[in-house]
Amino acid sequence: MAIVETTIVPLGTAGTSVSKYVAACHKVLQEEKGVKYMLTPMGTIIEGDLDVILAVIRKMHEVPFNEGALRVSTSIKIDDRRDKQGSMEQKLKAVEEKL
Repeated sequence: MAIVETTIVPLGTAGTSVSKYVAACHKVLQEEKGVKYMLTPMGTIIEGDLDVILAVIRKMHEVPFNEGALRVSTSIKIDDRRDKQGSMEQKLKAVEEKL
């Protein structure tokens, strides 16, 4: 199972706010089965099968274009650990236990 952080930034829009684009991207996530996700102030964390996640991010990348953006910059950071099962919650708990 992979944990992926993505940030999708619309460029070439009429204003500086991106919340309507973020909300539209999250509608794609809400419709997707088999992935967990967490919205953060600077991006979105997605957990699940890597192939599924990458396909979902591809769909999300198209959303700002459909909403009128002229350019889209998408960043992806992948944590794909195969020696043991990991999760968003497990990663947070491991750090919190050490605090």
